[in-house]
Amino acid sequence: MNAPLPHAVSGVDNLKLFQPARIGDIEVANRIVMAPLTRSRADEAKGDLPGSPMNVEYYRQRSNAGLIISEGTQVSPIGKGYMATPGIYSDAQVEGWKPITQAVHEAGSKIVAQIWHVGRITHPDLTGGVQPVAPSAVKPNVFAYTHNGKVEVPQPRALSIEEIAEVVQQFRRAAANAIRAGFDGVEIHGANGYLVDQFLRDGANKRTDQYGGSIENRARFALEVIDAVVAEIGAGRVGIRLSPVTPANDLSDSNPQAVFGHLIEELNKRGIAFIHFVEGATGGPRDVPGFDFAWARKTFKGSYIANNGYDREMAIEAVESGRADAVAFGRLFIANPDLVQRLIHNAALNTPNPKTFYTPGPVGYTDYPLRDTVSA
Repeated sequence: MNAPLPHAVSGVDNLKLFQPARIGDIEVANRIVMAPLTRSRADEAKGDLPGSPMNVEYYRQRSNAGLIISEGTQVSPIGKGYMATPGIYSDAQVEGWKPITQAVHEAGSKIVAQIWHVGRITHPDLTGGVQPVAPSAVKPNVFAYTHNGKVEVPQPRALSIEEIAEVVQQFRRAAANAIRAGFDGVEIHGANGYLVDQFLRDGANKRTDQYGGSIENRARFALEVIDAVVAEIGAGRVGIRLSPVTPANDLSDSNPQAVFGHLIEELNKRGIAFIHFVEGATGGPRDVPGFDFAWARKTFKGSYIANNGYDREMAIEAVESGRADAVAFGRLFIANPDLVQRLIHNAALNTPNPKTFYTPGPVGYTDYPLRDTVSA
């Protein structure tokens, strides 16, 4: 006789993971979040447009999540770091997002736009010939994938004070555009070695002006972005993704607890809806030293969304214990469009195929089988 499954289906109604919640001003049907997932299926030729029937179907399929965080969506043409990623800076892009947000809402879910500037993690082949920008002219040891193949990322150019102010406004306009497009809010991408993260961490930020040096100065850009976006759409619809200890995109910091601790305390004062934490190395080990996530959970008064390698049991434990308010799943949502139902029933999961994560077309995008179409 098989042993009973832990947290058997009979008691699932009592589990907080599957119950409604409130994330800032956003009411969600459950505490399962679809993480932002770059899929490289926007219409690049027409101006990095989202909104093809295939894009709409992809998001509609996954609208069993309480909250969907969109794929990274660049706030300007030079904020783009990957082929066929969508933007949210043009009117055409706003129109492209509308059928996606409508489909998600009609299916009973909520969706926020992850607004994104990659900073130095790009190549002129992707930015219309423009040199990448960053806090400082520090070259990362990474490669970009372009229509000319795999190419080494060049040394970036340091942003001027005036240009920093313009990038802040690009985030503000992106937030306004997100609301125009029907999103329920935004997540500022402050993680994984992109521009906001580059300003925060001293591995990339070598400035000696008001945006560099001290912890307060390195956090200034992130907080200016937050303040601009909050002023535009309200704190209850704003979140940020942070990855204090991930080495992604060749980024590091000498004292992540100090810099991210300061940032979290400042975010607390602003009353934003959530922080979406990558716990450990993005897509890798969770036990990376340097930052106390339990401290962050205790300190931050908004919603704590946990991410990185969670399975059903880990997610249930995190929410039941109060260690997190919600849990974000990434690769499992790629392969399991009906992930919430599968988690509720403790059902078998499809296995994601990394070979189709970024390839054009529906294969590996909208063709993963639903649970009720798979024979027992």
